[in-house]
Amino acid sequence: MLEGEKVSLTLIERDGVWILHGWLNDPEYTGEYEPFAQMTRRELERTYDSLSDEHWWFISLNNGSPVGFISNRFHDGYQVIQFFLAPEERGKGYATEAVRIIVDYLFLNHDIVRVQAETHPENTAHQRALESNGFTREAVIRKNLFSRGAWRDSVLYSILREDWKKRETEVIRNPP
Repeated sequence: MLEGEKVSLTLIERDGVWILHGWLNDPEYTGEYEPFAQMTRRELERTYDSLSDEHWWFISLNNGSPVGFISNRFHDGYQVIQFFLAPEERGKGYATEAVRIIVDYLFLNHDIVRVQAETHPENTAHQRALESNGFTREAVIRKNLFSRGAWRDSVLYSILREDWKKRETEVIRNPP
């Protein structure tokens, strides 16, 4: 378990996939910006069983209640993260803290040069969570995601190890 002030991250075990299944099959949970692909619990369990360089985590309140999902996947020397929160838990800083926790964990425990994430160009909340953790907007990737009947753009963000180290030094010098 990785702990923060408001939330903790706990690796999802196979027997917890049913919670994730309910969220991913609910268009309110995935929100207006993310793909909505119906999937059976068995299909999700097969996907879970075939994970190799990817980890799925629950974002939970410190009382243990899961309120979201974050994943990290190793890809060619860097990590890719994705995250979602339950609709009623958005706007409370939970995603921002979860991103900080996972980024710290990844840089402290893996020999990687960057962590990156993609988001919908209009998903300003997602962008704020990334930017407040030191991520830089790098590019708009045109029509790279088919979602809800249309090809959609995404925005690529990243934080490099040296940016992360600089952020950590600034936090130590100027605590929040």
